[in-house]
Amino acid sequence: MSKAMKGIIFIVVLCLIDVGIEGRVVSLLQSFEKESTTSDGFGHNHGYSKSFNGIFDTSNYGILQLNNGLARTPQMGWNSWNFFACNINETVIKETADALISTGLADLGYVYVNIDDCWSFVTRDSEGQLVPDPKTFPSGIKALADYIHGKGLKLGIYSDAGAFTCEVRPGSLFHEKDDASLFSSWGVDYLKYDNCFNLGIKPEKRYPPMRDALNATGRTIFYSLCEWGVDDPALWAGKVGNSWRTTDDINDTWASMTTIADLNDKWASYAGPGGWNDPDMLEVGNGGMSYQEYRSHFSIWALMKAPLLVGCDVRNITAETFEILSNEEVIAVNQDPLGVQGRKVYETGTDGCLQVWAGPLSGHRLAVVLWNRCSESATITAGWEALGLEFSTSVSVRDLWQHKYVAVDAVASFGTQVDSHNCHMYIFTPQTVARSAI
Repeated sequence: MSKAMKGIIFIVVLCLIDVGIEGRVVSLLQSFEKESTTSDGFGHNHGYSKSFNGIFDTSNYGILQLNNGLARTPQMGWNSWNFFACNINETVIKETADALISTGLADLGYVYVNIDDCWSFVTRDSEGQLVPDPKTFPSGIKALADYIHGKGLKLGIYSDAGAFTCEVRPGSLFHEKDDASLFSSWGVDYLKYDNCFNLGIKPEKRYPPMRDALNATGRTIFYSLCEWGVDDPALWAGKVGNSWRTTDDINDTWASMTTIADLNDKWASYAGPGGWNDPDMLEVGNGGMSYQEYRSHFSIWALMKAPLLVGCDVRNITAETFEILSNEEVIAVNQDPLGVQGRKVYETGTDGCLQVWAGPLSGHRLAVVLWNRCSESATITAGWEALGLEFSTSVSVRDLWQHKYVAVDAVASFGTQVDSHNCHMYIFTPQTVARSAI
């Protein structure tokens, strides 16, 4: 090897170390790819067909992914924006943290308490530092972080990769080092970094400086890019942040939720442990959709390995909303260590409104959602070909909303009646794999 070539390699290695990332090209489906051998010497593939890896492609995952040890599974917690918008204060944040504990949601994994826009004063101080709004956060963010940490939770904060935030508070563009240092000194655990007033500078140039600044603090801080999918961040953000918004803001309607699910689905092959596609926060419980629609919303977000960030007023959560958000079997799909984003694998009906979504899980299992986006009740059938299963494979089927097995030896296909705007969610376990409880 020439000295010049050695020098190039050395420079590349230094660059990777300097920004805190590592090159990692991994097939997330390698456990499915490996054939095991039976006692009679014949190999088997746990009932999956040769098309399986093509259906659940993960080939774009793992290229220079951020390596700060976070986001091994999608982040879970709460964010203030969807319900409170700018009407926030330290009392609301503390009471929300208390509610996450008292309801048991924190024990289920909802540990990030994330303050969105409007926490800061409208100008920086005389030294150029961000200042919490003295009227709404009189005790300061450090005291609030101490309170949150005392509950065993983590505190998230918000800023913007622009001159101002979306609500015209000071942004962090060109202030990355100072702001990251300040966030670290306060004990912040999570940064949502928005995209307003960006001066026309490309996101690929505006977002890495904050990554470097956060890494330089020595504090482990989850870095959530909120670039709205403008420049297809799945193509470049894996080396920058722990999650990246793939879409514009969600709103509390069926039309918004379904549109965003489809937009996020496009980027499934890019997500995995360390970096996730983010179709925005949950609207479950905010009143704009029906129970069935919220159940579909939560099921699809869980399957897509989306961040599960509650967006309702947890202090006044209804039993119906709590039932959805606390479904441990659905949460387990989202938090499955294999980390492969589920996706739409089949559609039929008017405008493709009868849909099958699916994704691989650890233990050679498969999560399957039968989703009726039509205006009337209909039967939806998942055929084995669409799921990447061998036609002869027998599977057990566990319903994650009924919390029971509804079939023990389904072969070739499985279908059921699904009400309009509702979904049914299952775990399929091939009989070549020992049945495992979630």
